[in-house]
Amino acid sequence: MKIADLRKSYEKAELSEGASHADPLQQFDQWLHEALQSELPEPNAMTLATVGNDLRPSTRVVLIKGYDARGIVWYTNYGSRKGQELAGNPWAALQFHWVELERVVRIEGRADKVSDEENEAYFHSRPLDSRIGAWASPQSQVIAGRGTLIANAARYGAQFLLQPPRPPHWGGYRLQPDRWEFWQGRPSRLHDRLVYRQQAGHWTRERLAP
Repeated sequence: MKIADLRKSYEKAELSEGASHADPLQQFDQWLHEALQSELPEPNAMTLATVGNDLRPSTRVVLIKGYDARGIVWYTNYGSRKGQELAGNPWAALQFHWVELERVVRIEGRADKVSDEENEAYFHSRPLDSRIGAWASPQSQVIAGRGTLIANAARYGAQFLLQPPRPPHWGGYRLQPDRWEFWQGRPSRLHDRLVYRQQAGHWTRERLAP
């Protein structure tokens, strides 16, 4: 079968203005909980898009670690490509794709670093090997081979034992949304798309053509 011939009919649900929340955070909370209850593989995975000073966009998958009215949080190495790009341009986009539910959520806004207190609390809640890994991996830098990571992990494991401190180059970002889009697949490619935009301190909801 040719790739161009692949087809899927979306039949599972609908998204209407009357049945959706006026607040996009509540709509996201509902959909995320439905994804969790459906036991999808990695429902917490989201694609993060950033743009560098050279205006080249880049994407990667990260994991949501918290959300509330202040925004959506994930953690990473500040020296990574995404960290360097966010330092130069804090505007970013996130996307969740829950394939089995035929749903996509797109989120845009400004990403800023979370507080040191939040960083410390989350870092020390992580498994030991993940905390050592934060020291062992010079994320996004060229390395000689996997042996470099293994050697680094062994060195930092011996140095810190069971109490590795949080590396100064590691921490979280919080994206404060100013635009949300909720996409529900529908038959005949007549999908439901509801977009929420923040205007004058409140959210407006509109339907987009698919």
